[in-house]
Formats: sequence, C-alpha cells, structure tokens
Amino acid sequence: MESLPLRDINLPDPVGWWPLAPGWWGLLALLILLIGILVYLIRRRRRVTPIKLALAELARVETNHDLSAREKLEALSILMRRVAMTLCPREEVAGKTGEDWLNWLNNSTGKAHFEGELGRLLMFGTYSEAPSASLVAELLTTCRAWLMDIGKTQG
Repeated sequence: MESLPLRDINLPDPVGWWPLAPGWWGLLALLILLIGILVYLIRRRRRVTPIKLALAELARVETNHDLSAREKLEALSILMRRVAMTLCPREEVAGKTGEDWLNWLNNSTGKAHFEGELGRLLMFGTYSEAPSASLVAELLTTCRAWLMDIGKTQG
C-alpha cells in the first residue's frame, strides 16, 4: 500500500496572557483606584492637625499631677490662645482680652462654652485664690469641647 500524501495538522499558537482582555484592564484600573483611595484615607487619618496637637497638650495638662490648679489654668489659657492664633487670622485674635476674648471664644463655635463662672475662671483664675479641683476639671472638659467644636468649624 502506498502512503497517502497527507500533511501534519498545524495547531494554532497557544493563547497568551498578553495582551490582556478588556475586562482585566478594567479590573486593574479599579485595583489601582482602590489602592489610591486607601493611601489617601490613611494619610488623611494620620495627618497631624493643630486640633490633634492641642488635644494632646490638653491631655498632658490634665494628667500631669505635678501641676497645681493655678498652673493648669495658666497652661489652659496659653493653649487656648495658641490654638485661636493658629486657626484664625492673627489680627482677629491677638488683641482680644477680657470679655472680648471670652465673647470671641463663644462666638467662634456658635456655642457659649465659656459663660459665667468658667469664663471668669479662664480669664482671672491665675490671679485669684486657688480654684477648686472640680471647677478646673470642668474647665478642662469645656476646653476639650471647644477644641472639638472649633475643629469641626475649621475643617
């Protein structure tokens, strides 16, 4: 018998992974976008803001048992002034004293945090008799609330 003149079967080249199909390009773009959003959110959360620094300083003053009540009041007064001058225009804050300063503090957040005895304590506490520890603790809480509120209005 005579062999037939047949040729070998030529198989097509195997399908490669490159170039990618359109669905894979979409998935890759989505993955890059999600990584970018994640990086942005992490950086935003870790960002150091004046409010975060002020809250840390307030916590340090509050937990420092070596400070007397008068020294805590002095540190609070300085802290509140520094935060105000950092967040607001210097011309708006720097010249304020007494009732003008308390009015500015109350109007800056739209809430009357420093009215009555707490306002007087913040203004004159370092110059008067030693205040009670409970009143200083209440002022610390009020200052924390003001810092949180001013942080919301600023950012």
